[in-house]
Amino acid sequence: MPTATVPARPQYRATPYRPAPARAAAECLVMAGRSLRHITRNPENLILAVVLPVMIMLLSVYVLGGAMNVGRRYVDYVVPGIMLLCAGYGAALTAPVIAADVRDGIVDRFRSLPVFPSAVLVGHVTASVARNLLSTAMVIAVALLAGFRPAAGPGAWLAALALLVLYITAVSWTALGLGLLARSVEAASGFGFVFLFLPYVSSGFVPPETMPAVLRVIAEHQPITPITDTLRALFLGGSPGGDAALAVAWCAGLLAAGYGTATLAFRRRSR
Repeated sequence: MPTATVPARPQYRATPYRPAPARAAAECLVMAGRSLRHITRNPENLILAVVLPVMIMLLSVYVLGGAMNVGRRYVDYVVPGIMLLCAGYGAALTAPVIAADVRDGIVDRFRSLPVFPSAVLVGHVTASVARNLLSTAMVIAVALLAGFRPAAGPGAWLAALALLVLYITAVSWTALGLGLLARSVEAASGFGFVFLFLPYVSSGFVPPETMPAVLRVIAEHQPITPITDTLRALFLGGSPGGDAALAVAWCAGLLAAGYGTATLAFRRRSR
């Protein structure tokens, strides 16, 4: 009489695997390569992450821009907000990916192997930053064709790029944490709407002074506004003033919260 074969459960290591720093870095790079290959094999998400922000920018400039009075050309005003919208949406795609890894048992399989545990998380974040930098470059290229004329020098461009990378890294870790907290891939996908709509209630598209009182308070006290104002000042050749320190502080806070949430949730979900 035939008997059913029960798949063997992964055998976890009795003691935590703690590789040398060089080997841990190499394993993180391997995991980043895995995540990047997944991106190339899912071109729909990559195209959507690039096309959606570009379409929103073109609609904002050519459909709404004529009715906007922001004290300067609207394309110069709106591009920093579009960049953050692009970065937030692209980073949010990380949440369902890590949720799928947990659901499919890939994380448990990695834990049964001599693989640095955090390499899985670092790999996803590295891939998210790379994908977002690509989509941001596409947004800038299309913005230049639409009339965006930044007056930034090399130093201002480097400062803007550093702030963008810091912001993308922070929201990628935050999305990773939310994806690990979600109970399903579908729920993890829903968290992306937060990153998609947050720039609208900020100085990204219109000055907060034009908003109703409640929305104005939200816009003036949420992280997107000082980051947008800092990028706008850097691109247009101005001084960001105190907004720069506030923007970095918000990014550092988001990064710390996202990293802490992701690592704690990862340990709990892969226990």
